[in-house]
Amino acid sequence: MRKEAREKGWNEIKTNDSWATFKILSEFVMGFERMSRIGPCVSIFGSARLKPDHKYYKLATEIAGKIVDNGYGVITGGGPGIMEAGNKGAHLNGGTSVGLNIALPFEQHDNPYIDNDKSLDFDYFFARKVMFMKYSQGFVVMPGGFGTLDELFEAITLIQTNKIGKFPIILVGTEFWSGLMDWIKKTLDTEFQTISTSDIDLLHVVDTSDEAVEIINDFYHKYDLSPNF
Repeated sequence: MRKEAREKGWNEIKTNDSWATFKILSEFVMGFERMSRIGPCVSIFGSARLKPDHKYYKLATEIAGKIVDNGYGVITGGGPGIMEAGNKGAHLNGGTSVGLNIALPFEQHDNPYIDNDKSLDFDYFFARKVMFMKYSQGFVVMPGGFGTLDELFEAITLIQTNKIGKFPIILVGTEFWSGLMDWIKKTLDTEFQTISTSDIDLLHVVDTSDEAVEIINDFYHKYDLSPNF
């Protein structure tokens, strides 16, 4: 009986996995159809835990406003903290404000600064990340936790392996990112040589909104690219 129960349970799991492919497919179709119409945008990442009085929340709002002033929209993960700050800056400056929301048990809820027609809901992190990678013309990465680092390193990996086109990746906050950058340069590059020195050039560390926007503009002027899909 126990063996039969285990086999029945395993078959149910396999069936559920098969049906899940339709839900996954629906998220990709929804994402591709809606994101393909948003125009050139820059994604802003960072912690959901930083409050509106935090200096990096305020800086993210400022950066988002200047991104919009330079002709781009803003994409965030749609939640609170730095994500809210990014959407807020875009919204207050009259620009495109996109939120890629995901259902999480505690900290995630959509913020009020997302355009009504540009709020997308996902169940799967990987489908959501595809939208960030495919429809961003640059990444602005504020201080954050594991999720922020996950999105950062996925972008670096995809660019490094030529799976996606190169775009600027900007780390905001020397005090936050300097330790990581030192480890990348010393341990990964110099000591173990697990990356190429040129890979480090993908990353730019800045402390001001003007520096962040300048790097994005310079990138597209330098390579004579149009910041679009």
